[in-house]
Amino acid sequence: MAVEAAKEDICELVKRIVVERPPTAASFIVTIYGDIVEPRGGVVWIGNLIETCAGVGISETLVRTAVSRLVSAGQLLGEREGRRSYYRLSPAARAEFSAAAAVLFRHEQAEGWQFVRPAGVNLEEEMQALERVGMARLGPRLAVGPRRSLPGVVPALVFRADVAQGEVELTAFAADHWDLAPHAEAYRAFLSRFTPVAETFAAGLPIDAETALSARLLLVHQFRAIALRDPRLPAAALPADWPGDAARRLFAELYLALSPTADRHVANQFVTASGPLAEESDDTRRRAEMLGFRASA
Repeated sequence: MAVEAAKEDICELVKRIVVERPPTAASFIVTIYGDIVEPRGGVVWIGNLIETCAGVGISETLVRTAVSRLVSAGQLLGEREGRRSYYRLSPAARAEFSAAAAVLFRHEQAEGWQFVRPAGVNLEEEMQALERVGMARLGPRLAVGPRRSLPGVVPALVFRADVAQGEVELTAFAADHWDLAPHAEAYRAFLSRFTPVAETFAAGLPIDAETALSARLLLVHQFRAIALRDPRLPAAALPADWPGDAARRLFAELYLALSPTADRHVANQFVTASGPLAEESDDTRRRAEMLGFRASA
């Protein structure tokens, strides 16, 4: 009875997360590809998408509509084998997914700063692209932000910068140029939703494989939305009570805890035209290694 109660508890926690923040079909399919499909070759049967989305309350009709729109947007490419339809990531989408995975699983902390002056003709579009990767505007054609790669479409003059003195003023500098409060609140909400899942799972009682996969996908789905919007400033510029580190540790610990059961479900249920998806791949093992380091940090 204790085992069944634990299963029911974690199922109810997953349902509560879905009710509080129901995912849209297109965004959740992106999560499925990023977490499951991309590190295993980038192609899967549409039936697996339908079944997995049903676990978080997304209907088959919404899945098929979302897949069609992702094809039109150039993110998915369709192919048929007999009566079955399979969809693979386009090369451009694989590059985009790889960059997002680096933020989620590797998370190299920025150590320095850079000033960027866009040099193209579409100034406003270029400034907006810089803002999307965490830069802040200093003027009509000048941005500042953590030292990292820039969007490939933005031609720019880049000045690398380090703090020569006054490092104690970095938090005030960051507060002047970035509104960190919404990011902090998003991390705290993430901790509030997923800490009970981690605590229930830590009891050591088994849960069914489908629920484990749904829980991991929701974990990735919600953390991805927060982490990709976070400007990811150098640690010295962040407030002392910054919740991002605790959220990242929780993400790493719960992802690793759910993965053995979730990955067995992937191997048992997910297929391509040439056979089942692998339980593990070189990419999934690298992700686990990077998360293991983060969980112990």
